[in-house]
Amino acid sequence: MKKTFFIPPSDKELDDAIIYYNDQFPGLGAQFFEELVKAVELIQKFPQAWKKVGKHTHKLHLKRFPYIVLYIPETDKILVTAIAHQHRNPGYYINRIK
Repeated sequence: MKKTFFIPPSDKELDDAIIYYNDQFPGLGAQFFEELVKAVELIQKFPQAWKKVGKHTHKLHLKRFPYIVLYIPETDKILVTAIAHQHRNPGYYINRIK
């Protein structure tokens, strides 16, 4: 499987989402993280499976949480460019679509 890298600021977006959900309900942040891990594992297995939103960028919607994962599959790795909430300031990540 290809290695996956969360490039800034997607790494901070992930941390912020976990903290936010844990503040809402104890353990909910862990559930968010588990769903994200499953999504990344699917991306690693089938990097071209999800809709393209740019020349190289793909978008995967999480099932339970209102977040999308923007990523760029490269030959030897996957770059996650955004962990974006779909309803808070939608489109702020548009400059990360390549």
